[in-house]
Parts: sequence; C-alpha cells; structure tokens
Amino acid sequence: MIKTDMLIIGAGPTGLFTVFEAGLLKLKCHLIDALAQPGGQCAEIYPKKPIYDIPGFPEILAGKLVDNLMEQIKPFEPGFTLGERAETIDKLEDGSFIVTTNKGTKHHAPVVVIAGGLGSFEPRKPLIDNIVDFEDKGVSYIIKDPEVYKNKRVVIAGGGDSALDWSIFLADIASEVYLVHRRNEFRGALDSVEKVAELSKLGKVSLITEAEVTALQGNETLEKVTVTHKDKGEIVLEVDNFIPLFGLSPKLGPIADWGLEIEKNAIKVDNSYDYSTNIPGIYAIGDVNTYKGKLKLILSGFHEAAVMCQSAYQRIFPDKKYVMKYTTVGGIQGFDGTKKEAKKEVVKSIV
Repeated sequence: MIKTDMLIIGAGPTGLFTVFEAGLLKLKCHLIDALAQPGGQCAEIYPKKPIYDIPGFPEILAGKLVDNLMEQIKPFEPGFTLGERAETIDKLEDGSFIVTTNKGTKHHAPVVVIAGGLGSFEPRKPLIDNIVDFEDKGVSYIIKDPEVYKNKRVVIAGGGDSALDWSIFLADIASEVYLVHRRNEFRGALDSVEKVAELSKLGKVSLITEAEVTALQGNETLEKVTVTHKDKGEIVLEVDNFIPLFGLSPKLGPIADWGLEIEKNAIKVDNSYDYSTNIPGIYAIGDVNTYKGKLKLILSGFHEAAVMCQSAYQRIFPDKKYVMKYTTVGGIQGFDGTKKEAKKEVVKSIV
C-alpha cells in the first residue's frame, strides 16, 4: 500500500505542477499515469512541438516544458506509479480513499486529484480504406520527432492548431509540405493561419483547401496520395509521408464509473471555489474538467492546481490555518531539508 497526502491521477503538465503547489504546503504527492514516463501528451505525442502560450516563455518545446516541471518539483520528492491505469476507487469510513490500478497496486490518500488531461485517447482517422496498411510505413497520426521528416515530401491534413503548427514547423525541415483542408476557413489561432498564408505565398507550404485526401498508394511504403478537390477533381501527389491531424477521441476510461458527475466526457467541478467534484475529497483539474467558461489551456490547469491545493490542505488539516507565503519572500523548502532562499534586494535611499 502506497500512502501519501495527495494522490494525483495523471502526470501531465497540470499534474506535475500540482506537486509544486502542494509541496509549498508541505503536502506529499504521488502520481499515477498509464504512460511509461511523466509528461502526458507533451512527452508522448508531441515532445518536439513548440508551445507559445506559457507565461514567460515566448516559445518552448513541449518536451522541454516537461523537463522544466520535473526539475521544479525535485525538492518535493514525488512518488510515481507509471505504466499503470487507475482502475477502481473505494472511499473509507474516515473519508480517505484507496485507488487500485489495473496491475493491482493500491494507493491510500485523504485527497484524490484527477488531472488526467483528455483521459485515454486515440487519434481520429480519416475514412480511407487502406490507411491501416500504411501505418508506420508513411502514415502517422502524431509527430514525435520532426527530424524524421527532414528532406521528405509531406502531406498534412486538418484545419486545427496542430495541422497549422506542424505545417509551419516542417516548412523549414521537409523538402515539400502540403496542407490539405476540406474548407477555406481554419479553426486554429489567427496568427497561425496568417503564418501559413504567408508561407504559401513564399512557396514553402502548398495550401490545398476545399479538398480531402481520399486514397493512398504504394508498395511496401507510401508513395502517392490522391487529393479530391471540390472543383479540380482528383490530384495525385508523390509523397513520402501522410499525417492526418484530426484530433484525438478522448475517453475517461474507468474513471467514468467512479460516480462522478460527467458532462460531455468531462468531469463537472465547482469553479466558484476549488474545482471539487460532486464527491467530497475528489478534485478534477486541467483538461479533464468542465465548467462554464472553461478554457482547455495548460496555463488554466496551472491556475486550477494552485487554487485546488489550498482547499485540499484545509480538508487534510481542518484545524490548521494556513497563511499563504510568496516564494519571492520565503523561498522553497524541500522535504529533504534543503532550501532555495529568496534573493533579497537592498534598496538604498538617496538623500
């Protein structure tokens, strides 16, 4: 039995930052994740993808963000159960919980925090008859290492942020980049749309709208794709890679059977106070939760983690009054006794 103050289900960015916020409150954390390494989608699906909306970082690779978060939480010595999925939860008479994984590992904690992002997920695949035949032979649904596409002819399909961002990124790596979208309008950020339009004018991205990839050809590996255009009919492109980026199909998995209030495959929480669920002692933060005005952004998850930890502390220690201290004043005290002192500036008055 693994015992901890706060059990966090999901070791993505939000789950990792929760360790930091809980550590400032002297709460010990343990994390469960079905993936074999911390970092969630940032580590598993797009570690080399640049992220632009993390405060203080004009641009940071997803994998680097995970590395930084792991370095930030080192003083608080979190535990990890990786490669195992949280399967069942039992509430004890004292209000604490036992969470058991699919491999039988049991965890005991007074507070459970669900920070599972989208939950378990699989890519949405286009309806092309023989697409399975070319998976890992030219067809990929995620990009882990963009260097794989160096000097390659690449077709990306999709109209969201991922399709736009990777078209921009691969424009300087691949020999040819085609972006195929079934509409003229894109769903991604305006800035990204404008960048793709500019790259199209420069001849670095071939933009094909009002069209879909409808057929794949090749012997042992992918050699050609057929694009069906609304007005021009079929266009055959000689390519090395086809990357359909139509998003992920999220599933909550076993958590959906825990008695939590679910709305549109997300967990409803009280955002007016602490992101608690309908079960006292269980919180949900990050992309896995929903409430009016919810923004599925990493920075939103960070904020929710900070607020939630204050409530969790009061639940665990109802007789203690915690006075919030700023790290700029008090520094960071790790569980091993080490302390990062806050730098103090001496201001001299001028007479």
